[in-house]
Amino acid sequence: MKRNIDVGLLILRVGMAGLMLTHGIPKFMELIGGNTSVVGDPIGVGGLISSILAVIAEFICPVLIIIGLKTRMATIPVIITMAIAAFMIHGADPIGTKEKALLYLAGFIAIGLMGAGKISIDKK
Repeated sequence: MKRNIDVGLLILRVGMAGLMLTHGIPKFMELIGGNTSVVGDPIGVGGLISSILAVIAEFICPVLIIIGLKTRMATIPVIITMAIAAFMIHGADPIGTKEKALLYLAGFIAIGLMGAGKISIDKK
């Protein structure tokens, strides 16, 4: 039975983080291409810092989550970014608009609570 849980965690990790990479890779490419304000400045720290934080959360952390390296720690920036997306950027929008950010938020909270499982580099 435990093996099924580990396979489920692997599917959840790879699915959620792989889909998050579809948002992170374009931001990463824009950032290294010279666009210093990829995501604007939703938290008031400047466009460049906000863009770097978004690239860390949407590109670097999902790669760590996929391979299962420091998975619980890697979910923290993604959770914060998705909370900002859902409640600050799309706060006044209808549920259909903020739904994707909320789904990512729920999925990454679950991964953060459960960890990577045995099919990972961490193997915990």
